[in-house]
Amino acid sequence: MTNSCLFRETVKNLGLKYKAIAKKLNLSTYGLQKKIDNISEFKASEIMILSDVMHLSEKQRSDIFFYHEK
Repeated sequence: MTNSCLFRETVKNLGLKYKAIAKKLNLSTYGLQKKIDNISEFKASEIMILSDVMHLSEKQRSDIFFYHEK
């Protein structure tokens, strides 16, 4: 499950645009939004691309993309 709030916060802090992120993943902005909102899941390949684009550490990647509600 994606930590949507942390994903959005990270994107905002980096000054990235959702349209540009979606383009990197070959998704529509709507397709990206569905993944951020946990309607569909990010593929492993997409997570790796996002990790590179967003310069995520392993911990950040885990916190965002492998989030488990407590």
